[in-house]
Amino acid sequence: MSNPFTLSFGIRPEQFISRPVFDNRIIDDFIADRPSIRAYMITGVRGSGKTVMLSEITRRLRERDDWVVVELNPEEDMMRSLASKLYNQEKIRPFFLKSKINIGYAGSGVSFEKTGTEITDEVMIEKMLGVLKKHDKKLLLAIDETSNNRYVKVFAHSFQIFLREEYPVFLIMTGLYENIYNLQNEKTLTFLYRTPRINLEPLNITRIADTYKTIFNLTDNDSLRMAKLTNGYPFAFQLLGYIQWEHRKTELNRLLPEYDQYLTDYVYEKIWRELSDTDRKVVLEIAESDDYIKIQTLREKLGMNSSRFSGYRDKLIHKGLVDVSKYGYIGLILPRFREFAISKAQYDAI
Repeated sequence: MSNPFTLSFGIRPEQFISRPVFDNRIIDDFIADRPSIRAYMITGVRGSGKTVMLSEITRRLRERDDWVVVELNPEEDMMRSLASKLYNQEKIRPFFLKSKINIGYAGSGVSFEKTGTEITDEVMIEKMLGVLKKHDKKLLLAIDETSNNRYVKVFAHSFQIFLREEYPVFLIMTGLYENIYNLQNEKTLTFLYRTPRINLEPLNITRIADTYKTIFNLTDNDSLRMAKLTNGYPFAFQLLGYIQWEHRKTELNRLLPEYDQYLTDYVYEKIWRELSDTDRKVVLEIAESDDYIKIQTLREKLGMNSSRFSGYRDKLIHKGLVDVSKYGYIGLILPRFREFAISKAQYDAI
């Protein structure tokens, strides 16, 4: 039997812990007779399962006869891509041909067979959406790891028009918090500002433990100990399971160096580089405490007043790095990020 866990981001592994509450919430909202919500944002730290969740939702909607799903790359001309991909959907292309819609790219526009004139991508898309509406089809547009670039802004403006014209179009975007935040705060993209955002939190430790117990035939204590090493972080769940599968006769403690190295190389180094110097100081002070640290004590060590500290605290919360659920205290969320941060500080001090 091959390894049931994977180190590849975005691929649904054999051992997969779903988030049915969020999945069902989005799907139920979209398939409602009179949907009041047409778009969702999914955000979380790298490795939190955003892409896997998006893939699960798109898979389920593709199985419905009245839905068409188009996935778009935010780093290319999204309107041109949407026009082309929508036209080439086998499920609905006969409708377009019957309506005399025929895409033939020439220069910067597309042709419309009824007139023979060159029209814009947006106009062509609207005509195709009109055909979908006529045939009671709905369109889901899925954008993974979105960013605040010109392609996304142009697309978002057009999507607002599609909504105003009451076309049967829906949207799911995933992205890191800072990218989603910047996009939602574009003054001209008001619908994105009002779009519900789902922040992916850690997986249930008990479910992780049950999975490990079944796969590796562990005792309750051993499976729980293994699960706690992941802190509910989806990538860590896959990573630790992957390593344990490859070294099934090796004691768990002896796997930690390899576990730490993978976490560092795949995720933590990039997260660290994206933090400001002050962000890193805050993280390091938290890391040097045994577990959670009182916020007042942390502020005193950093020499920050409450107002200044709250800005850094909020940013680290949104990045998925810290937990403040314990009133008056703050602690790190990601598994073994404490050891990583201390190691980085020691290395930088040399």
